[in-house]
Amino acid sequence: MVAQKRLILSSPLLEIMISRLCQQLIENHQDFSNTLVMGLQPRGIFFAERIVAELRERTGNNILLGYLDATFYRDDFRRRESPLVPNKTNVPFLIEGKKVILIDDVLASGRMVRAALDAMTAFGRPKVVELMVLIDRRYNRELPIDPDYSGMKVSTVESQRVQVEWREQGFETDHIWLVD
Repeated sequence: MVAQKRLILSSPLLEIMISRLCQQLIENHQDFSNTLVMGLQPRGIFFAERIVAELRERTGNNILLGYLDATFYRDDFRRRESPLVPNKTNVPFLIEGKKVILIDDVLASGRMVRAALDAMTAFGRPKVVELMVLIDRRYNRELPIDPDYSGMKVSTVESQRVQVEWREQGFETDHIWLVD
């Protein structure tokens, strides 16, 4: 059986969504003097880079951006048949006492966010952590984690997944698919 793909978002709506999310961040964080952004590896970094680029353009401020890998903090790390391959963590600053905006592309069960919160403690204790996701997969949560900012809420069943394709990954255009 061949997987069915249904397009749920692409350009220019994606750019409008990113612009709206940036405006919400500016309203809540003003000049970002005590705020930094952490993109969750692997695909959350592409979304985080886009957010930070637009925030820098709009505010004129140098907003700190780091990449966080939570592979070794996952609760299923040793339970998988095939080993997980970690991605690079690049957090060239301390997060102690800072407001952190953790960014990922898709929120489903909440387990990856929980792992990221654990991984973050290696870089200090943040004052506040907010979660931003491009797609919030409703009805799939296993942990009580909800985003502070979300681009779009998508109702899915367990057998479906959301596939995000970024130009930065080598795709011709940005697309977000619901795959059965």
